[in-house]
Amino acid sequence: MALRSKNKIDSSFSMASMSDMVFLLLIFFMVTSTLVAPNALKLLLPSSNSQTEANAVTTVSIKDNNDGTYSYAVETIILENITDIEYMLRDRLAGKEDPYVSLHVDKSVPMEEVVKVMNIAKDNNYKLILATSPIRKN
Repeated sequence: MALRSKNKIDSSFSMASMSDMVFLLLIFFMVTSTLVAPNALKLLLPSSNSQTEANAVTTVSIKDNNDGTYSYAVETIILENITDIEYMLRDRLAGKEDPYVSLHVDKSVPMEEVVKVMNIAKDNNYKLILATSPIRKN
């Protein structure tokens, strides 16, 4: 009497579920990478060959609207008034030791607006980093 095993081992492997997972991860990373924006405002930064090693806790951006007004942004939050910057920075930098603020300023913004933000940083003992684009060597 020949007894046969009912459990047969199948040595094939289906890659369908693995390829589905890879495509889902690919779609996830493509969508999330487009959502990440370093600045809320599109800026044309001045050029410099100096670089710093300090990591800023938050970013302040200033852009000329070409109608006599300026747009201010703390990270991704766009503000209409420069006085709101001080309150936003106080909230974001509360309890931080040696807080660094990165200042991104468009080339067309007059120095007076930059000095206003610098004074806010000085009054609150924040260290300020002026962001520039690197000089391209041809």
